[in-house]
Amino acid sequence: MSAASADLSSLRGPLNSSLALIWTITAATTLLQAANGLLQALMPLRMQAEGLSVSAIGLVAAAYGLGFSIGCFMAPTFIRHVGYIRAFASLAAIVAVLVLIMTQAHSTLAWVLLRGLTGVTLACIFTVTDGWISARATSSHRGRILSIYMICTKVALMLSPLGIGFGDIRTDGLFMAISAVMSLSLLPIAATTTKEPPAPLGVKIEVRSLFALAPSAVVGAFVVGLVNGPVIAITPVFGVSIGLSQERAAALLFALQAGSLVLQWPMGWLSDRADRRYIIAALAAGTSLVSLFILFASAQGAQGMILWSFAAWGGLALCIYSVCVAHACDIVDPGRIVSTVGTLLFSWAAGVTIGPLFGAAAMELLGPQGLFIYSAIASAGLAAFIVLRIIKVQRAPAGGGFVVASTNSATPTVIAREETISSERVKDHDLGDQSPASAVTREETSS
Repeated sequence: MSAASADLSSLRGPLNSSLALIWTITAATTLLQAANGLLQALMPLRMQAEGLSVSAIGLVAAAYGLGFSIGCFMAPTFIRHVGYIRAFASLAAIVAVLVLIMTQAHSTLAWVLLRGLTGVTLACIFTVTDGWISARATSSHRGRILSIYMICTKVALMLSPLGIGFGDIRTDGLFMAISAVMSLSLLPIAATTTKEPPAPLGVKIEVRSLFALAPSAVVGAFVVGLVNGPVIAITPVFGVSIGLSQERAAALLFALQAGSLVLQWPMGWLSDRADRRYIIAALAAGTSLVSLFILFASAQGAQGMILWSFAAWGGLALCIYSVCVAHACDIVDPGRIVSTVGTLLFSWAAGVTIGPLFGAAAMELLGPQGLFIYSAIASAGLAAFIVLRIIKVQRAPAGGGFVVASTNSATPTVIAREETISSERVKDHDLGDQSPASAVTREETSS
């Protein structure tokens, strides 16, 4: 056997071992994301069919953002008390029951309460899954392991909204199907024979100190929440309002995620070779321009053009957060990465909690086009802020600081490289459930 063959065999051993350890959690999360993606498309259409206003739908989306942010910070304590397996099993059962109760929701208050609770439970679940994957993947194969995990869950999230065409949004069949798939996600976890990883640590939020170091990252994460939250939450309603069928309106969510899947890696590759703020500014400016193009396409009634423009919007807007995380992690000391990622997630959560209220208000005032007028203005504001920061403070190119794995909200994709964060120092400050990859996973999953 040649030396090259021996080296390849030595690399495959740990990789195959890691895959054996994470296949159950990957299968469970893929099923859960399939159900979650269909629920994202179904809920706004069901609420609209029941006569709820766009403002009420925006309030429900805001409740989800608030619940999700609460869940992110409750999860480590919960996991420490019961362990990963029991945490996943109990939370998946709870969210499946909540989906069934949604069939009896007929008021704004009921929807707000139920959606807020699903936000809490899903945030805890994704903390479980992301932490499990990050802990079980070895440092030499973490990028590939996370890539496999993210691709599976991203594809599930992307394809599942198309399931709207297999049922009637006015009946309970689709909700029952979602609940059933969520319940099925328990099976791989219940059957696992692998040992649980160590319980995660808590996260310290340091908005002021991180803003002093990396204001572009903090503001970028906040604006991403402001924009992506309402667009993803209200897109099906937007589609129906401009004359699309329910199936085509749900397909717009598919286009958003497909665009993200295609462009995530190229954007990451570019940001590795320049000051990442240039990429953030370009993505924000592009999002603003595509938002205006969506207004033009919807006014023309060109359905094919609308679908492609949504794919372009997703490819640009859904990539910004990952670059913001990488930019911040380039600047801070390795010992602060856990709190940095947690702080950015907190900033995003603040945006996604209030963003749907602004987006829905814009639609109420300006009609369905108001959603993307709002998106264009907010994204342009972010681009302008980043440009001002670039003029004020010059930075060197990132130099390969992170790899973006072609896929989550829910799901891909910043993976810290050992070249940027030395393996020895990272080992001293275990990222646990708050690794850059896990935070971006949860951001995309929950949008």
